[in-house]
Amino acid sequence: MNLKKVMLVALLLSIVTLPAFSEEGMIPLSELDKLDLKSKGLKINPEELYNPNGISLVNGIINLSGCTASFVSGEGLILTNYHCAFRAVQGATTRDKDYMKEGFSAVDRKQELRAKGYTVRVIESYEDVSSKVLKVVKKGMSFEQRTKAVKKQIKKIILKVEKKNPGKRADIAEMFIGKTYVLFIYKYIRDVRLVYSPPRSVGEYGGEEDNWMWPRHTGDFAFLRAYVASDGSFAEYSPENVPYIPSKYLKINPEGVNEEDFVFILGYPGRTYRHRTSSFIAYEENIRMPYTVQLYGKMISMLEKLSLTNRETAIKLSPFIKGLWNTKKNYMGKLKGLRSLKIADTRKALENKLQDFIDSNPELKKKYGDVLKELNVLYRDMEKSFNYEYFLRYLRRNSRLLQNAYTIYEASIERKKKDPDREKAYMDRNFERTKLRLFIGLRNYVETADKVLLKDFLKKLETFKSGKREKINVVFKDPGNKKSGVNDFVDTIYKRSDLSKKEYVEKLFKMSRKELEVLDDPFIRMAKQLYPYFRELKKIDDERKGKLDTLLARLIEVKKMFMGKDFIPDANGTFRLTYGFVRGYSPADGTYSKPFTTLSGIIEKNQNKDPFHVPSKLIDLYTRKQYGNYKHSSLNDVPVGMLYNLDTTGGNSGSPVLDANGKLIGLNFDRVYEATINDYEWDEKYSRSIGVDIRFILWFVENYGEADHLIKEMMN
Repeated sequence: MNLKKVMLVALLLSIVTLPAFSEEGMIPLSELDKLDLKSKGLKINPEELYNPNGISLVNGIINLSGCTASFVSGEGLILTNYHCAFRAVQGATTRDKDYMKEGFSAVDRKQELRAKGYTVRVIESYEDVSSKVLKVVKKGMSFEQRTKAVKKQIKKIILKVEKKNPGKRADIAEMFIGKTYVLFIYKYIRDVRLVYSPPRSVGEYGGEEDNWMWPRHTGDFAFLRAYVASDGSFAEYSPENVPYIPSKYLKINPEGVNEEDFVFILGYPGRTYRHRTSSFIAYEENIRMPYTVQLYGKMISMLEKLSLTNRETAIKLSPFIKGLWNTKKNYMGKLKGLRSLKIADTRKALENKLQDFIDSNPELKKKYGDVLKELNVLYRDMEKSFNYEYFLRYLRRNSRLLQNAYTIYEASIERKKKDPDREKAYMDRNFERTKLRLFIGLRNYVETADKVLLKDFLKKLETFKSGKREKINVVFKDPGNKKSGVNDFVDTIYKRSDLSKKEYVEKLFKMSRKELEVLDDPFIRMAKQLYPYFRELKKIDDERKGKLDTLLARLIEVKKMFMGKDFIPDANGTFRLTYGFVRGYSPADGTYSKPFTTLSGIIEKNQNKDPFHVPSKLIDLYTRKQYGNYKHSSLNDVPVGMLYNLDTTGGNSGSPVLDANGKLIGLNFDRVYEATINDYEWDEKYSRSIGVDIRFILWFVENYGEADHLIKEMMN
């Protein structure tokens, strides 16, 4: 059979066997019309989920600075997770007004607090632009040239679309790597304010001990509000702005759901890697994740030690420590799953069969015979250069001042280029946000923490065997004292720089490259010296991505022929649907976990100290058993957490959990420990996601928060 016939057969098979989309799958908008959700339990018209020619549930669900959230009133009220709103709560917290400890509640609109750096994206439309993107790829291009050409073309398309749609935001997502690209247009709201948050002891009940675990009793919810200019335009923050009126907001079902009820989620999952090869899995399992777990563990230990002695320091470091803990425990769960399920071995066995299929046909062998081999070589090369590259990638993250210096220095170079030629952070559409993030970072700057992390990282550099170590090491020597060690060098440079001061940073952003290079600032000097190394790393990344794009695109082509079916693309931060049922599971032999936890369980876990410290007011409310209409009839209690077998990942935090009628009955916020492996593999046996039940949210806001005005606003 010749190649054309093979491809024709594969095409016919893909049409015949187009996925029946079971519970597995984060399904893009483009595939929703192929689902038979009615047979699964959906009670509303599927067009009510997504209607490209009208208003649907999709219009009420938003991307909130990387999390998912929902409009829950006609006046721009937003419901999302506490951990998604945490930076807003932490940013407003001071020693005198400790909103992290006490919680926050705005009695009226004037009391709502600006959530600096937060933005809202509301999806408006999408379009496949694969041909427009890939038309710049020419025969004979190097892998680096291919990557640069595609990136530049994407920027040009985005700029053209945004010019035609003032005030809106465009993004192009790579759906199948190197193969398909989709343009999304969003309404873009830049004035977001904090409305209500529970105390941290409730919003993060159980802390890191319970994170990624079940049973869970965390009240992980918060309310914000979107604002626009009085004429409806999407303006930056102003006291004169008014609440945004969404075209759609979600209706709440205060009665919630029961075990085995049909539920679904619409949201913005982050990234999954289910179409990657065994060599990628082995790289993750044996190299990158174990090293990161070890590194983050040490960083957490150092930062927590500093936090113990000073409440102000603890407040400032809390978002950083929280992020490190979340990643560390997530990776530990993934490593456990990768090893126990032997996913690398399973994929290798499948790849062996795929290779046999390719080798059985001369035309397939000629076109695809080297794909798996080349991918293996690429990841082996990545393993060899891991230490050096990892050091450079994390160096700037671990020193706020070095990060600031490098951003300022790189901006002085990039801002001289034409807009599409700049790195994304320095394009006109992004530059003010880049600076804002830098200034928000300064708000949380703690010099002792910055110094201890940089010292530790530079000491790691001295242990590397890379041939480039000595050249880079010169950057971290005091020119005036060549005998100085790491400790003396770091102590000296922090004394000699004002990069922690906002006024100084603003001044530097206005300087040219030449003006910066003659400054007597040790961090600017280091940024200049490190610049060639980071550009070299960027070149490596571009070349590697170009090669991966080409190889993975070919892999998907031949894999479709081999499997005889189409695939759902990996999650990539774009809008997706997942559906399933409220359901418990058996995490180990002889055990079964029920799908609901209750208010009584919060009290049972109470230890009167972090991370299990129940506020006295909550204990009093529980004692009086004032459950009102929020009691689950069979549990005879207020449900707090719930389990369901939906397919979720990072980015789904804050996603609305919806019932068969499309009404909100909970907020997704986590997965069970066994399901951290979802990014690589999904299985109904162990893949469970965790949400906070709407009945607890309503009960808590009404009784503990005494914020009846919010209940009324949502129920109107």
